[in-house]
Amino acid sequence: MSHTVCPWWLGYVLASPLRRLFQDPVKLLSPYVQAGMTVLEPGPGMGFFTLELARLVGPAGRVVAVDIQPKMLASLKRRLRRAGLLERVEARLVPADSMCLTDLAGQVDFALACYMVHELPAGNRFFAEVAEALKPGGCVLLAEPAGHVKPPMFETELQAAAQAGLEPSGRPAMGRSRAALLRQRG
Repeated sequence: MSHTVCPWWLGYVLASPLRRLFQDPVKLLSPYVQAGMTVLEPGPGMGFFTLELARLVGPAGRVVAVDIQPKMLASLKRRLRRAGLLERVEARLVPADSMCLTDLAGQVDFALACYMVHELPAGNRFFAEVAEALKPGGCVLLAEPAGHVKPPMFETELQAAAQAGLEPSGRPAMGRSRAALLRQRG
């Protein structure tokens, strides 16, 4: 794995409306996210998916977005404020070695891990933290960029997820990506 974190300035490219041409957040997320849910989004960047997650969970739901980069979170909050969605999203600055999710144990309905697991030095720890935060039966949409993450590397990530108790339950189509839907056992 590369273990290189996407620089904050690249967040502007990743949040571009042109990205919707091959990754429409509404189409990708609406099958999994409903009003009132608690959603976890590690590595939200500047919020390409976060804004739609906040719309989908509605006023009774909540999105917890965790990132290690203050500039990414600052830009995310600006975009949320402009969209009138800031109150639905809790943006947390976390250290590089943990997402600090103990307060969410067993509360998360859905997690979106998009284009970020390959940047981590320890995928096992990441999946263990996500699994602990999920409700029984909760799910994770794991997506990695096909250009950076080759099939053997993606399979290694899926093995790490399985060790944490997350079982594959589908391979959704997601433009320019390798993707898998993972469900919490039990």
